[in-house]
Amino acid sequence: MSFLDSLKELFGKKEDKAIYLSGFKKTKSTFGDQLHAMSKNFTGINDEFLEELTIVLLESDVGITTADLICERLKEKAEQYPSLSFEWAMSFLLEVMKEIYEQTEDKPLVYNENGPTVILLEGVNGSGKTTTAAKLAFLYLEEGKKVALCAADTFRAGAIEQLAKWADSLHVPCIKGRENGDPSAAIVDACRYAKENQIDILICDTAGRLQNKKGLMDELSKMNRVSNKEIPGAPHNTLLVLDATTGQNGLSQAQIFNESTNLTGIILTKMDGTAKGGIVLAIKNVLKLPVYFIGLGEKKEDLRPFDLDSYLYSISEGLDDA
Repeated sequence: MSFLDSLKELFGKKEDKAIYLSGFKKTKSTFGDQLHAMSKNFTGINDEFLEELTIVLLESDVGITTADLICERLKEKAEQYPSLSFEWAMSFLLEVMKEIYEQTEDKPLVYNENGPTVILLEGVNGSGKTTTAAKLAFLYLEEGKKVALCAADTFRAGAIEQLAKWADSLHVPCIKGRENGDPSAAIVDACRYAKENQIDILICDTAGRLQNKKGLMDELSKMNRVSNKEIPGAPHNTLLVLDATTGQNGLSQAQIFNESTNLTGIILTKMDGTAKGGIVLAIKNVLKLPVYFIGLGEKKEDLRPFDLDSYLYSISEGLDDA
């Protein structure tokens, strides 16, 4: 059985396969359909094929560093076989993509066994951070967790009220900071509330300003200090919310945040709004950070835990029929 066949078999057993296929529909039109078109003139994994593949990868936002690595690994794998069908070439391609993602092991999300788990969400304005905080809360509520939200994005107009409305609709408490106030003060209040009310998961929507690196570092460092003072070990997870439609600009944002704070992982939003789903591989290969969740639609249930096999199959659906 080829890797492509095994992917198809695994994907068929996934409960959320319809959400994945729908969320990656645009990526498939750029990546999967363009690869499918390459089958017409396929004569093997040669320089001409690799040049065309590089263009497809770049158009899918894999980035030049990761695209070159994929082509290099694919060429090495193909050298072992004197003759390859297109389907087996695609199977090897997806296998190489999986190997590159997995060459740095993902660390699991950390959960506090002795009190509330604190999750800080960071990211620039417009990344979908506040909405993602609410969707993440819904995900944990579905798991039976007791959840609270903290509106600590005090500098964006309307952010506090936006999260408060989400909290009302989800029937969870929202600890709010003062507009233009110190976001760390909101974090302190939220941590104390979480301890007093036996909250399992505290999700903090933090300030999203991307100012100079020193200002960003000082602000985020203070949030880390005050949360750790209230709840030892906090924040247990510091996740960067990235808008997938920004592509390689998003990768640059991630690099700045990663230099300024101890990021533990990524949430990619608006995957359904972009044809450039290759940013997943670029982030993992360049920054060595795991993608924990992806936004595959606008509904609250459309934030899904990232599943590598489902991702690879969804962006390449139909290649087995080429």
